[in-house]
Amino acid sequence: MKTILITGASGGLGKETALYFANHHWNVIATVITINEAEVFTGIESIWCYELDVTSQESIEKAKTAILQDHKTIDVIVNNAGIGYRSFVELSEDSKIDAIVDINWLGVVKMCRAFIPVFRQQNSGQFINISSIAGLVNLPLGSFYHSTKQAVESFSECMAYELMEFNISVCTVQFGNAPTNFQKNVVKSEPSNIASYNKMMDSISEILNKKSTKNANLTQDIVTKLFDIAENPAKNFRRYTIGFDANFMKYFRRFAGYRLFNAIIRRKVLGK
Repeated sequence: MKTILITGASGGLGKETALYFANHHWNVIATVITINEAEVFTGIESIWCYELDVTSQESIEKAKTAILQDHKTIDVIVNNAGIGYRSFVELSEDSKIDAIVDINWLGVVKMCRAFIPVFRQQNSGQFINISSIAGLVNLPLGSFYHSTKQAVESFSECMAYELMEFNISVCTVQFGNAPTNFQKNVVKSEPSNIASYNKMMDSISEILNKKSTKNANLTQDIVTKLFDIAENPAKNFRRYTIGFDANFMKYFRRFAGYRLFNAIIRRKVLGK
């Protein structure tokens, strides 16, 4: 049986991915921020849970030591842990900026850095780094989330060159708003006395929540695609885009150019 490690596995996409792989005869290493969150996998023999905080190198190394004692090889690592932060630049807070950068981007960097030696010694392995439609296009109130996801895209592509000789595959996966708890858990800037800011926040939040509800099958589509990617790792760096929203935005942005794209987003989303 092959073995997959998934960060941020206690809920949402991470949980669904862990369950899907376990049900399809993979060993699953599910990492959680606190071990109490592992209760969601109680009784599932092919899922092993470990406490791991992707923002802490000490936590990663401690978990890595425990994982390697229990598992001889790791075939795939899915860097899934992530958070959202929807804020105006003027109203943004240092602590929340630090948190989203530490988890969404530096968390991926630290996990890859820690496990590259494992893959290199095995002469095999695959990093699947979860990105987003935010890694492909720029949309209102995405200054911080989009920046981290585009950083993941650039980091992953650059790193892939370094690892080709060691039979280590690297890819990113982008998709739109899936019907998980992610949008509900997104941290937002507080309402202010700036009327246009409040109006824009309400508009964007409503659009994203509607998209999440509309994309009823997207989570399953993502999970099954992740399984296919893991079963058939690409030799060279790949970007996988899943779902109508992400594919439409990717090609529309490419062919429209940034000026037309920007004008249409302003009109359709902000009414400007």
